[in-house]
Amino acid sequence: MARERGERGGRKGRDEDREQSEIVDKLVAINRVAKVVKGGKNFGFAALVVVGDQKGRVGFGHGKAREVPEAIRKATEEAKKTMIRVPLREGRTLHHDGAGRWGAGKVYMRSAPAGTGVIAGGPMRAVFDVLGIRDVVAKSTGSSNPYNMVRATVDALKHQVSPRQIASKRGLKVQDIIARRTDGSGNAEAVQ
Repeated sequence: MARERGERGGRKGRDEDREQSEIVDKLVAINRVAKVVKGGKNFGFAALVVVGDQKGRVGFGHGKAREVPEAIRKATEEAKKTMIRVPLREGRTLHHDGAGRWGAGKVYMRSAPAGTGVIAGGPMRAVFDVLGIRDVVAKSTGSSNPYNMVRATVDALKHQVSPRQIASKRGLKVQDIIARRTDGSGNAEAVQ
């Protein structure tokens, strides 16, 4: 009986619907392009969208179409397919500082104490909002092209690792890794 339900999509379909409803999307940029033809100009639209579940998953997509809503729909579908998971400290900030690069766009991100807020500009802020980060300080240099900035931000987020991942890789306990981060008073400590 359960096998038949799974084959028909009973329970699995509901879980996917619930997961899809929790996803938040933000339109980062929309661009109108024109193709000059014999009879005049054909206009099209390109959309850049970021999506996330505000619990540590984020993705971005790019869609092109003749109409704006269709371009946004295509971009959103692509973004949902390319989602990545990012480990967050206490569900509000990054575990460590990071830098990312895409083309001429460079971004720098720093974890921040509670209450700092999201200090970032434009496309980076959209990525952090859908990711669920509430405290971060970020700076972008080089290209201000939204496509490059979003890709550079996602590149930096891909390199984020949690203490649990480092501990499993090194064969240590999580407490050993966290003890090296701070000594309790907030000062960095190098424990040997």
